Amino acid sequence: MSSLLEQLIDAFRVLPGVGQKSAQRMAYHVLEREREGGLRLSQALAEAVEKVGHCVRCRDFSETEVCATCASASRDAHLLCAVESPADRLAIEQATGYRGLYFVLQGRLSPLDGIGPRELGLDILGARLAEGEVQELIIATNPTVEGEATAHYLSQLARGHGVKPSRLAHGLPLGGELEYVDRGTLSHAFGSRAEIRD
Repeated sequence: MSSLLEQLIDAFRVLPGVGQKSAQRMAYHVLEREREGGLRLSQALAEAVEKVGHCVRCRDFSETEVCATCASASRDAHLLCAVESPADRLAIEQATGYRGLYFVLQGRLSPLDGIGPRELGLDILGARLAEGEVQELIIATNPTVEGEATAHYLSQLARGHGVKPSRLAHGLPLGGELEYVDRGTLSHAFGSRAEIRD
């Protein structure tokens, strides 16, 4: 193999879930059938890496200092939703009618991995909560051990600034059947049951 081909295969391996064989298939495909597409990919990747940064208000990906969502006057500034990643923000945006603002943590608390409050920008979030405009912090972290620890930390931070913390509901999937739901989900859903209101 040429060293350039080896470098291309190694470059594809930086993508999540791409091992040696997948990277090799991708490299061969680009060189055999998609050279033009490969050039477009390399140009788009180089430009994105150079020009896409983080919004100073919400830490989401943005080409400008303040992203379009934070700059929009039509969003409800009293509601702030904290999510772990830009992909989580996009999922909420596409699946719900939420019209508030976001704060993207870019991860979750994980002391073993060296990820603490500073790495998640919680100093920025604290300053934003201290401004007094946010009335409710909607905590939308994943229901993992680290996600739950992050949610607890965020709720304490919100209360410390006089902001009401709320947490996304967890439980049974719509259309699911109880006998097929895992024990942890069923236990959490049972323990978090809510009164039926008219």
